[in-house]
Amino acid sequence: MTEGTAKGSAIIHAPAARVYGIIADYRVHHPRIVPPEYFRTVEVEAGGVGAGTRIRVETRVLGKTQQFVHHIREPEPGRVLEEVDASGFSVTRFTVEPAEQGASSRVTIATTFRSRSGPLGAIERAVTAAMLRRIYKKELARLEQYAATLQ
Repeated sequence: MTEGTAKGSAIIHAPAARVYGIIADYRVHHPRIVPPEYFRTVEVEAGGVGAGTRIRVETRVLGKTQQFVHHIREPEPGRVLEEVDASGFSVTRFTVEPAEQGASSRVTIATTFRSRSGPLGAIERAVTAAMLRRIYKKELARLEQYAATLQ
C-alpha cells in the first residue's frame, strides 16, 4: 500500500469562526455544504459538533455507491478539524485560517488516502485525487454560498 493526496483551497468571504462553526457542525450545517451529487447522506451516529462526533456517509462517485464511518477529531480546535475513516482508508483535514484582516477565511480541504502500489496504484491515485479536487471545488463554493446566508 501507498498513499495518495488531494487538496483544494479557497477564500471564503466570512470570518474564520463562522466558517469553522459550519464545518464542525455535522447535525445542522456541514450536510448543507457537501455536494449532493456525490454525498447521498451524512448521518450523525454520535456527538454532532466537533471532536468526538461519529458520522456515517454514503457517497456515489463514478457510478459506485460506498459507505464510510468517520470519526471527527480537532487537532487544533477552531482551526483544524479532521475526518478519520474508521477503516483507515483516509484522513480529510479542514484547515480554516483568517484572511483579509479577519473579514474572510482561507479554507483548505486536504485528504490523504491509501491505494495499492505499482502502475495500477498510480492510476488509482491520479483518478481519486482528480475526483476529490472536483468535489472540494464544489464543496468550497457551497461553503461560500452557505456562509453568506448566516450573516
